[in-house]
Amino acid sequence: MALKDFIVAIELGSSKITGIAGKKNLDGSIQVLACVKEDSTACIRKGVVYNIDKTAQCLTSIVNKLEKQLKTTITQVYVGVGGQSIRSLRNVITKDLSMETPISQDMVIELMDANRNMKYPDLEILDAAVQEYKVDSQYQLDPVGIPCTHFEGNFLNILQRKTFYKNLNSCFEVANINVAEMYLAPLALADSVLTEAERRSGCALVDMGADTTTVSVYFKNILRHIAVIPLGGNNITKDIASLQMEEADAERMKLKYGCAYTENSDIDNNMKYSIDPDRQVEVRKFIEIVEGRMEEIIANVWCQVPEEYCDKLLGGIVLTGGGSNMANIETAFRNYTHVDKIRIAKFVTQTITSSINDINAHDGKMNTVLGLLAKGDINCAGEEFDPNGNLFATPKQAQVDAAAELRRARQATEIPAGVVRTAEEIRRADEEARLKREEEERAAREEAENKAREEARKKKENSFWSKAFRGLKDFGKKIVEEEE
Repeated sequence: MALKDFIVAIELGSSKITGIAGKKNLDGSIQVLACVKEDSTACIRKGVVYNIDKTAQCLTSIVNKLEKQLKTTITQVYVGVGGQSIRSLRNVITKDLSMETPISQDMVIELMDANRNMKYPDLEILDAAVQEYKVDSQYQLDPVGIPCTHFEGNFLNILQRKTFYKNLNSCFEVANINVAEMYLAPLALADSVLTEAERRSGCALVDMGADTTTVSVYFKNILRHIAVIPLGGNNITKDIASLQMEEADAERMKLKYGCAYTENSDIDNNMKYSIDPDRQVEVRKFIEIVEGRMEEIIANVWCQVPEEYCDKLLGGIVLTGGGSNMANIETAFRNYTHVDKIRIAKFVTQTITSSINDINAHDGKMNTVLGLLAKGDINCAGEEFDPNGNLFATPKQAQVDAAAELRRARQATEIPAGVVRTAEEIRRADEEARLKREEEERAAREEAENKAREEARKKKENSFWSKAFRGLKDFGKKIVEEEE
């Protein structure tokens, strides 16, 4: 039986692209209905698209497989934006007032617009997180209504290279897949794995992936810093492969024997691990390779925590992602960062029900795509799927086009936190803004022309010759009346 109401989310990872479909229940829980994966090593590196056509093929395959399982066509999908080059940069916008004036909502929007219009060479602003507003000398989260003469907005702009942003949009266009909404994957993940107490008291969320490690720092419920480190679990695998073995064998050994920290007294110098029936590697050498790379990853993670927040992480460090499954990972982070509170987020905080093994594994690998699924609020279901084709069914592209018109193009200041506008939405919003601007300019010209005509009329009426003509006219009229 075809399903009529579900949400579809897609995560583009360095090792695989994951597509997931789920239904939100009235009690707030989510039922995962289907999950499919495609290998992405040939088209995605460090979490970003570098081969558009191959990525489009993977996306098409994922949508087709989901449609067959769901027996329903898919009109649109939710997409996570992440990967290499994503970073944050602080920006301050100021406004001085000639006299003490209460701050209005329009003044706040004006500052937000000015920040969004900032230009960074080769970089696209994906999102702008408000840190706080400075009203004269006081910091406020909601400044509306407070009188001041100096108004200042502090923003955290989240940036990505324009090429990567363009490639991500292009692969969905090539695949003819409509994007319901793009969402910053690290923010969707944070909303699904962090507790309110952790975000409020200060914490660092570390998502350890195959090719990248993402660090997000929160304090007082506000995102303070985000960065993507181009190091991940695959780097450990490649280091192990330097012991003259295939990467597949290196990956197997990493999963079986890999440990982020081992006490020196626990290492048996005479012990060896088997690579294959004919070859072995010394345990100490293997441990040194794994720990050496892991220490480098942890060091880079800790370098990304801004100095002013290093001693304020009362919520500790929260680890997630596939890389967080390595044995003794908490000890390794604790020894290097000296942060005692280390937690591994094996699963999201939402209530998830499913019969799918990958979902029920609770190993942190599905947390991001589940976080994206939880963000969805638009139905992605189309018409009933017919594998043999239905001549009388609405063409899929028509369903996609209809879904695309459901939501109007939003301006930058209307975008919820964490949402990234697609290239098409930006184009439509720019077109709407242009038409609105032209209409305002036309109305202003008409008003100016009408005012000029009115002034000319009044000037003409008050001129010497006009007054003289009216006087003669009145005199003549008076004479005619007297003769009658």
